[in-house]
Amino acid sequence: MKSIRSRILERSPVIGTFAAIPHPMAVEICALSGHDFLCIDWEHSQIDRGEMENLIRAADVHNVPALVRLPSHAAEHVATVLDAGAAGILVPRVSTAEQARELVAATRYPPLGERGVGPSRASNYGARLSADFLTAKNREICLAVQIETAQALNNIEEIVAVDGIDLFFVGPGDLAVSLGVLGARSTELERAIETIAAAAKAAGRSIGIFVQDAAGAAVWKQRGFSTFIVGSDATTLAGALRGQVIEYGQSPKKAVSGSVEA
Repeated sequence: MKSIRSRILERSPVIGTFAAIPHPMAVEICALSGHDFLCIDWEHSQIDRGEMENLIRAADVHNVPALVRLPSHAAEHVATVLDAGAAGILVPRVSTAEQARELVAATRYPPLGERGVGPSRASNYGARLSADFLTAKNREICLAVQIETAQALNNIEEIVAVDGIDLFFVGPGDLAVSLGVLGARSTELERAIETIAAAAKAAGRSIGIFVQDAAGAAVWKQRGFSTFIVGSDATTLAGALRGQVIEYGQSPKKAVSGSVEA
């Protein structure tokens, strides 16, 4: 079976979802859904470092690759996730080519990068450490970066030229905020996403995007996108429960003050 990195690099259509509920049961339910991969959301959840490894284990039980969205592009976060056995990382708010190059170095063992070696879960607690193991991990780990700031948009041609990045992933929500167009359908946002896509395609690189539903994925697939993260376990649960209430003939409860509608 091809690795998730290989499928992304080939620009085969792949679909995943964010796993943000910090419990292995939720991850297992997601893993049984048929998605090609899961993305454990360390950026926007209450997951701590110890739970992270257990969530990756839960995905591994069902042979579903687990990427992890980091809380930042700090090298220590990269090491934590990869040592826990993740198939790869999704890094938010990458806005310069220099940041991208630093991430490549952090995810690869020497001589390709600067990743440290340790007796972690990824190496069977040291039992698998060998030159062949290091070579295999350098080949298999998937590095995806999120393009979601006005600065990244301005630097997009330099960013997509960085070797070692496997996927350039658009975060429409944060990009809209950065461009000052959140809250309404925006032609400026559409143009920005098209600019990112065009730069990636011109460089022969894989591109992905977050969408709320399968219909959104279909739209962007026609525009050359091949990797999709569709919603999350939390938003899917919320939508399903509200749907039950509507089907029963009642109105779903409105969000309380300070909360955000899914």
